[in-house]
Amino acid sequence: MPTLADFLPEGDAPLSPLSTRQGRRIGMGHVVDLQKRVHGLRLADDVLAGGDLIRPALRELRSAVRLYREGTHTAKVGRQLLRQIGELAQIAGWIASDAGRHGEAERIYRLGMSAARQAEDYTLAGNVAGSLAYQFSNTGREGDGLLLARVASHDAGETAAPKARALYLDRVAWGHTKAGGVDNAQQAIRALGEASEALSEDGEGSESPAYLYWVDAGELRVMESRVYTELHRPLRAVPLLADVLNAYDATHTREMALYLSWLAVAYADANEPEAAAETAERVIALSSDVTSERTAERVRVVLKSLRRHADVPEVAELLAEQEAA
Repeated sequence: MPTLADFLPEGDAPLSPLSTRQGRRIGMGHVVDLQKRVHGLRLADDVLAGGDLIRPALRELRSAVRLYREGTHTAKVGRQLLRQIGELAQIAGWIASDAGRHGEAERIYRLGMSAARQAEDYTLAGNVAGSLAYQFSNTGREGDGLLLARVASHDAGETAAPKARALYLDRVAWGHTKAGGVDNAQQAIRALGEASEALSEDGEGSESPAYLYWVDAGELRVMESRVYTELHRPLRAVPLLADVLNAYDATHTREMALYLSWLAVAYADANEPEAAAETAERVIALSSDVTSERTAERVRVVLKSLRRHADVPEVAELLAEQEAA
């Protein structure tokens, strides 16, 4: 099996310190300030879409790389700066991907993988790699997505924190799902079970990186429901999605629209076209308020799934409205 090193950019020039650095002296205080800005950007992504955040995200990333390359610092501070660059690249890549800038996102993710490995933070490297794998799986590169997700999970190994292992395995499950086929479907369901087992180990005595604050049982249920939707098993998907959405924070508009989109597709597969149309209306209304290519694509997927029920009045009315728009 390949390793993460096989996915790194050639040369790593953006992370090579200048040979004659004459910049300011960089200490741990600068690292802490950068850490706060990275976390602030991550929290902003919870409630804002990629189109709104792409410019500040890229600005922060350029600034962080310049700080590392041009400043003077100890080896310890340098490793911490690289770690923050890795974290920043993960969230900036996610934002760029959400904005539909997939080529740029891939370059950013590869930079982040390189920074994390250079800092010897292999848990972070796996997280960044998993994000790139997720993009591959969703943008027509299903084979690359599955391979990279498996590599990220394998390289991190059993020593990674429970939340990290759960997230890696979730990405593996999604990679198998998007790759298609009976064997991959079985592998996807197996990976979901392993992710749940990994998360069950999170508790007293275990410590996960702060950037994985959002990984919990609810998020695993979301992925499980999406997998079952993609596998056209609506009787498993609908109850899971309904349970998650009942307790979901409505201020997270983009995620609400995305999760509802899978519910709409699951209803359509379950031969419940009226419920599918009603849910689709909510998806469209929420998506109109966010600058996210992911939600725009999900609207297209939902409408396509509804066309098989075009003879149902509620569906016919919605489709006509969207065609007119």
